[in-house]
This record gives sequence, structure tokens and C-alpha cells, in this order.
Amino acid sequence: MPRVVKFMLWAMMMAGHVSGVLAQDNSTAAATVNPVIDWNRTLLVIVRTKGAQPPTVHATRSFAIMHAAMYDAVHAIDRSHEAYLVKLSRVPETASQDAAVSVAAHDVLSALYPDFQAMIDSQLSQELAALPADAHTTQGEDVGHAAAAAILDLRRNDGSAAQPIPFVFVNAPGRYQSTPPNFPPQPQFTHWSHVTPFVLHRADQFRPGPPPALTSDAYGEAFNQVKALGIANSTAATPDQALIGRFWNGAIQNYWNEIAQTAALRHRLSTAHSARLFALLNLSLADSVIAFYDAKYTYDFWRPVTAIRAADLRTNPETQPDPNWLPEAGNTTNDPSYPGAHAAISAAAQTVLVAFFERDDFRLDVTSEVLPGIERHFASFSAAEREASLSRIFAGVHFSIDEQAGETLGGRVAHFVIEQSLYPEKHAERMAP
Repeated sequence: MPRVVKFMLWAMMMAGHVSGVLAQDNSTAAATVNPVIDWNRTLLVIVRTKGAQPPTVHATRSFAIMHAAMYDAVHAIDRSHEAYLVKLSRVPETASQDAAVSVAAHDVLSALYPDFQAMIDSQLSQELAALPADAHTTQGEDVGHAAAAAILDLRRNDGSAAQPIPFVFVNAPGRYQSTPPNFPPQPQFTHWSHVTPFVLHRADQFRPGPPPALTSDAYGEAFNQVKALGIANSTAATPDQALIGRFWNGAIQNYWNEIAQTAALRHRLSTAHSARLFALLNLSLADSVIAFYDAKYTYDFWRPVTAIRAADLRTNPETQPDPNWLPEAGNTTNDPSYPGAHAAISAAAQTVLVAFFERDDFRLDVTSEVLPGIERHFASFSAAEREASLSRIFAGVHFSIDEQAGETLGGRVAHFVIEQSLYPEKHAERMAP
């Protein structure tokens, strides 16, 4: 469990408390738009802006930091659940939750993306303008500042600023190689498994076992599946499968944050409940990324485009080579294949959403990060998760064995995050002064 840091907000001691039942935040009831979702959308705009995200810092870190700060800020007031990391003492229960959330998000994004300061300041002004100009709003602002400062300070030396570790390609069967047609000179995020996890004890806590041997039937089956279905202009894949491969070929964490937005709005979640949902989601996604990079660079497994072009019948008689094979997606992500990132992130997200809403059946429409105007329709979170995972086979960039390992890893990480953090406080603790 992360250590709890206590901050005494002396300026708030004079504001007093509401005794007995926790007071409802009137600003939440009055707001027409959920501020947690507003700021999630703002961060999505930033990370989708070309050049905004540092190329050696994974964007899931920003989402986790922002939503952790927002969660700790609002739950210092709400007090219904355990803090993630920052326990703010003597916070009046009448402080504005919406103001706390907005200021916490503003301060985090200002620190992480200073080039967007004008946009971030404008967003905060709009959020605060919708709230009463009173002491409750001011109290909420103070909480937001404190929560953001504490979370940023505690993540300041988490290893994310380190330079990527130089990677040496090994020209041997099964080992990851720079992939055609673009042949990137170095793989990405070679240092990311050394970043301090948000909830996990260590990056290898749920490391999957190794991929099947190249001589195995399991590898042969996975090889031939992606060879047939994932090739550019495949005649074996259906038009819908080819579309699926292209539809999900973007930053998968962005899709799942938007899916969570849809679910939160449909269920009319309060500010406090939204803060908890998005914190659980993004803490799980951030730790899943740290965990799958640990496994990727541990096993150093080759991508389908390398495997299919360099296949040797002497190693496995079921793996016929095709020296001209290229994937449907065009370029292959520049990191090792096993386990699959889309699978890990999607499984983690689906696990959080099902656990939070206590149901899987949920009709949703998903838009694409890379195909504007195209929507996919699903009857459950798990249906969206499964398609997102399978899409990497149809895109030609992953084996099914990658996706199976990724799904298991992401699910285990998310279950751990749910069990170890942000859980309800005991009644006695909640009622304590």
C-alpha cells in the first residue's frame, strides 16, 4: 500500500465542520457537466496534440497523476473511501468538491504541460465561474492545491524522467528485431519497467510466463493465424475484421477513458464517484503499462512481421516463411511483441468498469482514435475489450499468444488495484473527527 501523507490545512480549521451525516456538495448538484469528465477530456485533447506528450514519458502516467490528485482532493471532503496517497486533515465537509477537483487537475496539468497553460487556465476559469463565489468554493480550491502539490511531489523522482536504456538487437530466431517497412532504430520505453508503480509493489509482480517455444504447436497456430488474417489486403480476413484491425490502431488508453466517460454520464455519477472511477481506471492502466514493459523487455519476443519473413521450416514445419509479408496496420509498434499492450490495457479497463458498476452488460458506442466518423457498437464492456484485443491480430502486429498473456496480466493488475486502494473507509473511521 502506498504510504499516506498527512497535510494540515490550517487555513481551513476556522471554517468548521458539519456534524453527523456527511454533507452533500451543493456545487455537484448544481453543475450541468461533470468536472471530472471535463478534465479527462482536456487531458485527452492535450495528449492527442502532436508533440505535446514527451516521447519518452508514457501518457498513462499523466492520467494517473491527475486522477489520483482529483480523487484525493474530493475524498478529503467526501470521506467515504480511503485516500490514495494524500490524507488531508481538518478539511470542512462543506468545501466544494467540484472546486477541489478542478484546481487539482489544473495544477497537475500546469506542471506536466506548461506549454498548454493558457488553455488549462481557461478551463479552470470556466469551471470556477459555474460555482458560487463563496467560502465553500475557496475551501475546495485550497484542497485541490494541496492534493496536486503532494501527488506531484511524490511522483517527481519516479524514474519517468530517465533516459531510455539503449537496446541491442540480437539477430536470432524469436528475438525482437526492428520491423519493416519503417525500421525504427530503437524500440520505445526501454526504461519504463523501472518507473515506480502507482499501486503495484514492483513491475514484475504479475509477470506472465514466457511465450511458447518456436517449435510448439501453440506457436505454429498463432503464427498461421496472424499470417493469414493480419497481412495487408488479406483475402482470409473479412472486411469487418480488416476494419477492426484499423479501428483500434490508436492509443488504446484514450479509447477506454472515453468509454468510462460514457458510462459515468449514463449512470449520472456524482463528482466523488466519478473521481473514484477514473482514479481506479487510470491507476490500473498506468501500472499495466509498467508491468507489460517489464515482460516485453524480459522476453524480447519478435513481432509477426519478423517471424513470418524469417520463418524456418526446420524449426517448425508449420511455419512457412513469406519474405514479402507486411501487416494490415502498415507499421508495427516499435517494441517487443509479448505480451500485447492493447490486450493488457483493455483487460485492465474492462475489469475496473465491471467491478465499479457491478455489471458487464452496457450498451456503448465507441469512436476511433484514427478513423474519424466510424463507430463500433457493443452490448458489454467485455465485448469491447475482446474486440480491442483481437484487433491486434487483424492488424498484423501481434500473435494470439501475446493477446492472451496481455489480457491475463491486465486483469490481474486491475484486480490488485481494486483490492488494495480507494476502498470504502470503515464506519468508525469515517465518523471520527
